[in-house]
Amino acid sequence: MLAWPLMRNNIVREDLDAVIELLRRDDAMLTQSSNVREFEREWSQWLGVKHSVFVNSGSSANLITMAALRELRGGGEVIVPTLTWVSDIASVLQCGFEPVFVDIDERTLGMDTMQVLQKTTPRTRAVFLTHVLGYNALDERLLRGLEARGIPLIEDACEAHGATFKGRKVGSVGLMSNFSFYYAHHMSTVEGGMVCTNDSPLYEAVRMLRSHGMVRESQSPEVRRGYEERHPDLNPDFIFAFPAYNVRSTEINAVLGRTQLKRLDANNQRRTENLRTFLGNLDAKRYRTDFAVEGSCNYAFTLVLKEADQRLADAVMKALREAGVEFRRGTSGGGNQLRQPYLRRVVGDDAWKKYPKVDHIHFFGMYIGNYPDLERERILELCELLNKVRA
Repeated sequence: MLAWPLMRNNIVREDLDAVIELLRRDDAMLTQSSNVREFEREWSQWLGVKHSVFVNSGSSANLITMAALRELRGGGEVIVPTLTWVSDIASVLQCGFEPVFVDIDERTLGMDTMQVLQKTTPRTRAVFLTHVLGYNALDERLLRGLEARGIPLIEDACEAHGATFKGRKVGSVGLMSNFSFYYAHHMSTVEGGMVCTNDSPLYEAVRMLRSHGMVRESQSPEVRRGYEERHPDLNPDFIFAFPAYNVRSTEINAVLGRTQLKRLDANNQRRTENLRTFLGNLDAKRYRTDFAVEGSCNYAFTLVLKEADQRLADAVMKALREAGVEFRRGTSGGGNQLRQPYLRRVVGDDAWKKYPKVDHIHFFGMYIGNYPDLERERILELCELLNKVRA
């Protein structure tokens, strides 16, 4: 038995000790306070952006990112992936945008660049790109094409902490980006997320949207003064600019994030080495091994059958279960989102048929956990197991 969970040891004694130290303080404020501000500052410095806003989940980061885009730039279409987590597309729908779908790039699992550029229209308000399972999904054609069209890029980097594109961390390239600190990801605050941007008006909007739309949450004296002058009949402490949300996080989650961030780079280096070992020892005749690993930083091993062979897929999943190896079929988010009930109601029952590449991943792709303390010998043992499977 390999006894291989999706994630292990992602919160260690050092993290728990930091939380205990916080709880022992007589003056500890556990709701959003100084540790949240420090975590935001440290994360911005690590990522290479001006502004970060800590929230209670990556899904909440998606939601208030789309809400800020709607409030400041109006409605329209948003181009979205067919392979992503549900909250990316749900946030687009919840904020009144029309989702426009594209198939995947098989080597990055991200969006097919040519399809993205072909589907832009004057109504396109953004391209919402996901860096699936830590693969860098950016390329120069996409960035040049969007810049020429004046269309902003929003990066979902919830699964890609530390992945890079031409030396820049993903999440620092687009107009805005989102990260998740869920337990199974590269680093964890148990639950938590971050919105990042270099755009000051969007930053101020996101800060307000995080906390009921309250103007006092803005960091800008000019923004606060402007609302106060326009609304002299209101108590300045309780001016609500937007119909917003309460997606604040806590000091406890921020303390976990601050301690975890200190070892993120070292852990990511191990994960990158692990992925290369895994892909380098799989049988390339039966499994896809030619993923674009340059710049990637993966918290999971991508296991995708080269051909659409249901008997082999069933045999692989049976072998993994018998060996105690936890996996997720369909990879990120359960596969082709267009097959999900929430989207069938929007786009119809047959829309998935237009996207064959993601549908292959839906049935013949899966992922397996990749964590820093995995021994090389165990990875080789897993590859040996997979290479022996016969339909």
